[in-house]
Amino acid sequence: MLHRFADSAPSATPHPNTEVLARLACIRHALRLVEPFGGGPAPDAEDEVITAAWDRADVSKRRQFDLKSGQLVGATSAGLEALLNDDDGRNEPNPEAAQALVDQIRRELADVAKIILD
Repeated sequence: MLHRFADSAPSATPHPNTEVLARLACIRHALRLVEPFGGGPAPDAEDEVITAAWDRADVSKRRQFDLKSGQLVGATSAGLEALLNDDDGRNEPNPEAAQALVDQIRRELADVAKIILD
């Protein structure tokens, strides 16, 4: 005979902000990889402002943020891969291309943040 016992502890449900913070951290980490000595990304303290705004955001803003941040993560990954694969045998990325990628990522990150902050 099979007896099913209730789980003694409920499984932890991740806070919805976990995904938001993970995406932002992923993008900021990518910036640190490309520009390790250039000041890096905007301070991570901005994450707290975004997560507070996330709690107040309506469903449409959250969906738009999810879509755009997912696209940004994919584009950042593709940009890093292209940058690292196009080193022309110099064992380091082209500095101008790296800076262009950093600038683009920063602009896109600001645009994604505006979705929730506005």
